Amino acid sequence: MTTQVAPAERGATRIADRVVAKIAAQAAREALPAVPADGAPPHAAVSVRHDSARVRISLELDYPGDIGAQCGAVRRQVAERVRALAGMEVPEVAVQVERLHSAHDRGGAKGRIR
Repeated sequence: MTTQVAPAERGATRIADRVVAKIAAQAAREALPAVPADGAPPHAAVSVRHDSARVRISLELDYPGDIGAQCGAVRRQVAERVRALAGMEVPEVAVQVERLHSAHDRGGAKGRIR
């Protein structure tokens, strides 16, 4: 005779921090128009506690551009994707811009541009 064990008593699923970080980094890439030609892709670090993930994203952006709008898009996309794929609340997404890549530098121009 087999007894039924309640679902809440069967165990738990734990998603590793590095998996949540990979989800967050991919979501940041999705939110940006493109990674700068000579830039590094977004990198994420997370701190998971219970069913909540605090995320820190480091990224490089093209300049000139609307930095605030790009960071806002990254925050929204990361929170949405982590919530949808990992089932975690995301109370904080900190975005750190590590480097700006100037279009003028890539054009081979030297000195001042008027």
